[in-house]
Amino acid sequence: MDPFKFVAALRTLPRFHREWRQFRRALRADPTAPPISIAAHLHDRQLPGGDASGHYFHQDLYVAKRVFQSAPIEHIDVGSRIDGFVAHVAVFRRITVIDLRPNRQRVGNIEFRQADMSAPLNPDLVACCDSLSCLHALEHFGLGRYGDPVDPDAHRRGLRNLHAMLKPGGTLYLSVPIGPSRIEFNAQRVFALPALLRWVGEHFTVQSLAVVDDAGELHEQVALEPSAVDRNLGCRYGCAILELRKA
Repeated sequence: MDPFKFVAALRTLPRFHREWRQFRRALRADPTAPPISIAAHLHDRQLPGGDASGHYFHQDLYVAKRVFQSAPIEHIDVGSRIDGFVAHVAVFRRITVIDLRPNRQRVGNIEFRQADMSAPLNPDLVACCDSLSCLHALEHFGLGRYGDPVDPDAHRRGLRNLHAMLKPGGTLYLSVPIGPSRIEFNAQRVFALPALLRWVGEHFTVQSLAVVDDAGELHEQVALEPSAVDRNLGCRYGCAILELRKA
């Protein structure tokens, strides 16, 4: 239990009880009123009206906009958030979603497919698309979090498979956490930006970089200034959003 939230909730109780009595008295005057019970939410009045910040909010909107602008022939996604990025893209085009876990739901404009992207690539996925996304997913490969085999090199094979899926000249939208290099088993990897750029540069040409900083704010078209890159752009736990081109 969060002690600060507990104390904050206690402070709202007098108002809650006052409003409960007021509402119940008013309800008694209506003979057609439905039954009433208590389901107290004591923190909501103190929160802002929604959260328009953070890794997922910004990356999902930003990359969906880029897919819309580029209008590819075939876009495939690997492991990104269904109720964020995938839903955004499905508004304006068809999208195939590949995930380690099965999904048997039927949703318009979305086709689900199950596959382990750190395993040998199915032949029908080789050079299958001109546009590909993998947002906040690659850092989980090989850590067992989602039922995949534990393997320290799974993320490297995953990137090679993403490269193989693209046709020449195709675009990969890739996002991963950045900061001081570390593995937080079994949750995720966090990549140092200099090493990340060298690694993806072995397979792709970097077209652009956007970053969500530690405060949850988005910065587009970030310059790859060496001293800033060496400091991970000041991030302890940021999110790099890379637009990559296959030669």
